[in-house]
Amino acid sequence: MEEGSTEEDIEALMEGLAFIPGHFHLPLHLNKDPEGPETLRQRDTQLKQESLRAELEAETGRLQYAVRNMLGLLAYHLDKLDIAEEVFRSICQEDPGNLNAWANLAHVYERLSREQDESECLERVATLMDPETGEDQTDCRVRAARCLAEQAFAQPHDVELEKEEHLQERLTAALTLYNRALHYGGELVPEEEKWNWYFKMATIYIRLYGIVNESKDLEYTRLGHYNKGLKLLAETLKSETTHLKALAWCYIGLMLERQEEFSTVPMAIHDCGLSGSDPLSCYGSGIKLATDDAFTLNQLASVFFQSGKHEMATGICNMALNVLPDAELNWQAYCTRAKLKVTAYVKALDRAKQGLDGIPDRQDLRDARADLERVLSVRPCLRTHLEMGQVYYYMGVDALQESLMVDEMAVNQALVSLAQALQCPLGSTLPELQLLRGRCLLLKGEEQNAIDCFKQALELERPGGQDLRALPLLLQALLTAFSQSTGDVSHIIAQLEECLQKAEERHGTCPVRTELKLLCRTNTEEAAELSRELVKRGKLGIVRRLLQSVQPQGKHTVLGRSLSV
Repeated sequence: MEEGSTEEDIEALMEGLAFIPGHFHLPLHLNKDPEGPETLRQRDTQLKQESLRAELEAETGRLQYAVRNMLGLLAYHLDKLDIAEEVFRSICQEDPGNLNAWANLAHVYERLSREQDESECLERVATLMDPETGEDQTDCRVRAARCLAEQAFAQPHDVELEKEEHLQERLTAALTLYNRALHYGGELVPEEEKWNWYFKMATIYIRLYGIVNESKDLEYTRLGHYNKGLKLLAETLKSETTHLKALAWCYIGLMLERQEEFSTVPMAIHDCGLSGSDPLSCYGSGIKLATDDAFTLNQLASVFFQSGKHEMATGICNMALNVLPDAELNWQAYCTRAKLKVTAYVKALDRAKQGLDGIPDRQDLRDARADLERVLSVRPCLRTHLEMGQVYYYMGVDALQESLMVDEMAVNQALVSLAQALQCPLGSTLPELQLLRGRCLLLKGEEQNAIDCFKQALELERPGGQDLRALPLLLQALLTAFSQSTGDVSHIIAQLEECLQKAEERHGTCPVRTELKLLCRTNTEEAAELSRELVKRGKLGIVRRLLQSVQPQGKHTVLGRSLSV
């Protein structure tokens, strides 16, 4: 078959089926030019790649092809065409009917100018999609359904989804594609595979349930997501796959706890036979299914951790480690338990600062360090080094006043851990690493080194982001350096001018003004002295910013901040 006729055949097929195989035509941010700096797009793509690789380790069913197709797409956009080709070709070898893999491989060959290989892939796509070429129509429909389900999987794994409207758009697109997949496949799709789709759809409805706060019909919209998600979870309980069934029970328990958010009991609770059901019994059912399965227990622990049920998550981590204590095989349980310990300490620290509780228990930090040491001995990685640095940081500072160092050895060890993190791939791209490093250097009295770290963090933050973490630390460090300086302060003022200009370019005037207001109100004397010095030097633009920032705006600013990786 010639290339021209192949493309015409495919176009005709597309018009009939209303879908196009492959991932490169999907309206993903990945397939468009980046909204911000190219370096941030590269970082986000690589981080997404690492996340999906971890997910692939846990996936043995047909969903692995959805993960691998997405990994190939990410590799392509990182200009690793050889890896992308290998990923797509391996799927074609293992699953010869995978429409997305053949279409994606054709796109790679087009980029490589391998016209013959591209033509063969397109011909293969046409053959698989057209029952008139000898393919069974039943098989064609199942292939089409799987193609759409894989495309649905890709939607929430796009990059640049920090804004809720972008995330909502992707989640809604995923549901549309899953519903099309179910329409094409119908009863032809194997039940276990279909239940897996149901579970993915249910988790999407749960995520949408949490981000419709701006909807005009708030309760009605949320109720719709709630009912649909719960019904899909109830269907998932029919699965014979242990980890899927266990996760479904736990999500059902979480949803039952949230029924009080509605003015009336959601009808899906009655439709699914869950009237009067106790969420704890649902959790118990899920945990019972996973009792001897460390992998499933780790998944449950992750769900409970993300849901804020930290005590339950810790208990499940302990169960997983009783089943499989080997750190090399069960590193995930040690990582999750360490994260839970640090989170518990930070939460207690915040309560202590507000006068609501006593000094937090530092045993949590020692326990977290022990767990992370086990992981680092067998699986050193960026995140583990970073979390170890955070543990040592908290061990080195005063429990109530973070500006006071109580253990210099611990702070030095934190800097060592962060240096090891910087040597890992992507280490130099994470703003939170530079923030923590700068805090450690401030404790040691190295203001200029700390300022340099905070400046790097500011450069690495996403433009237009809502959570400004580098700017307040940078402003405070510059003000401290100015106040303590006994010589020429020209270089400090120059850095202040530069950082304000960059911050306004990246985040706009209002967020910067908010941070300046916080700085001035918490450091009144120092800010006044700085203003006087600026007036002397004729830096009236900065003085004007400082004065504008302290004008009453009718809105209070939260003064407390805690560092958490």
